[in-house]
Amino acid sequence: MSGQSITDRITAAQHSMTGSAISKAVCKATTHEVSGPKKKHLDYLIHCTNEMNVNIPQLADTLFERTANSSWVVVFKALITTHHLMMYGNERFIQYLASRNTLFNLNNFLDKGALQGYDMSTFIRRYSRYLNEKAMSYRLVAVDFTKMKRGVDGVMRTMNTEKLIKTLPIIQNQLDALLDFQANPNELTNGVINSAFMLLFKDSIRLFAAYNEGVINLLEKYFDMKKNQCKDALDIYKKFLYRMTKLSEFLKVAEQVGIDQGDIPDLSQAPSSLLEALEQHLASLEGKKTKELNADTRASTLSNAVSTLSSTGMSFSRMDEKEKQQALEEEQARLQALKDQRLKEIGMQTPPSASPSSLSIGSANNNNHITQTPELFSSALTANSVPNLNSDLFDLQPAFIPAVQSNSSISNANSAWGGLENQPLQSAAPAMTVDFDAVFGNKDTSSNNGPQPAAGKALSACLCLFRRSWTENPFFFFFWLQWRHEFRHFN
Repeated sequence: MSGQSITDRITAAQHSMTGSAISKAVCKATTHEVSGPKKKHLDYLIHCTNEMNVNIPQLADTLFERTANSSWVVVFKALITTHHLMMYGNERFIQYLASRNTLFNLNNFLDKGALQGYDMSTFIRRYSRYLNEKAMSYRLVAVDFTKMKRGVDGVMRTMNTEKLIKTLPIIQNQLDALLDFQANPNELTNGVINSAFMLLFKDSIRLFAAYNEGVINLLEKYFDMKKNQCKDALDIYKKFLYRMTKLSEFLKVAEQVGIDQGDIPDLSQAPSSLLEALEQHLASLEGKKTKELNADTRASTLSNAVSTLSSTGMSFSRMDEKEKQQALEEEQARLQALKDQRLKEIGMQTPPSASPSSLSIGSANNNNHITQTPELFSSALTANSVPNLNSDLFDLQPAFIPAVQSNSSISNANSAWGGLENQPLQSAAPAMTVDFDAVFGNKDTSSNNGPQPAAGKALSACLCLFRRSWTENPFFFFFWLQWRHEFRHFN
């Protein structure tokens, strides 16, 4: 089976119609396609865990619902997605998983319908047990061992004796669940189980690094412990040596499947003389007759063992440094791609055509916000040209044509002003033949025998002033009518 099934497409379409982007991303990450979840879907879900308005229980429940599927591919990919969010998502996600009474109940899971169903079902049961143990560990200690601070001043190196003896068995149980995956190189045959194995490999390195630092702290305090504490510490150290051997086998499988040799740490065991020194010290506390080493020999043996384990711990940090460097490179590449895309979009955009009014406003802003008011009676405004007033207020009004035919009645004058909307704009009008006296009703238009440049110039100025005033204040029109009436009465 390859590619998305019809069921996957229908389910994704249903989530798209309901507007649930998280459910759609979970569905896309857990399709029937025999390959690991796609990175873009995992990155989106990680981003969702960092958003405060995202419902984490709903996200987790959606993943749990996918594990109820009968296909081993869907169930396996749901577990991988959950593990990925536990590792790289916000801590709120693993906190919610730790607060649940039950997580994955897949102990009896078996897919009988698929070709690899029997084999993959076994790994699904083991994988689910590890995820349950990982969440349980967080519930017990309220910290993820794979994310805790390491080093000389780390959590495990500075922990007191009592808490250390209680914490190390929890790490042991989680590491046991991880190493129980027991995948051979010939069983890692598809992208799904390979994705799960890669996550387990990273967890094993970080988990054992915390385990190793806890054992170093335990050895440094061993010869100052009480008898019961020494007994527990000796048992922890013996189990530590056994798990180191099992981890070496696990890392050999990782090397055979193609994981970089530089990512695999060098496991160096402490000298066997240290174990003898620890057993002799415990026997002396129990009152048994044994040959106990002197203080100098014991200190030298302990120092050599701590140095060996510390060098092993240093090799564990290489993978973390490489992963951080890779994350930084991916982030820089992403930012560069966004920058190039933005520059391309800016280059493709053509500048919009600017109107004369916008150019006038822009030039005014560049000149320290000093606006230039057009002079009404300038020499540029002649009787042979229409005034060119660059103002947004004039652009909103109909074109004005200074060819007015007078009438003796005010009603005819009003109709003449109202008819200006139907007249076309004339860019270059001939000489004005408007009589100033005829406009005010003192002279009939039939006696107008020629142009009057002086009157036309004054009329143009008055009409421009009238239009400007009427645009800014509509009531000016009524005041002008009253003034015109008084002017006629005066004459």
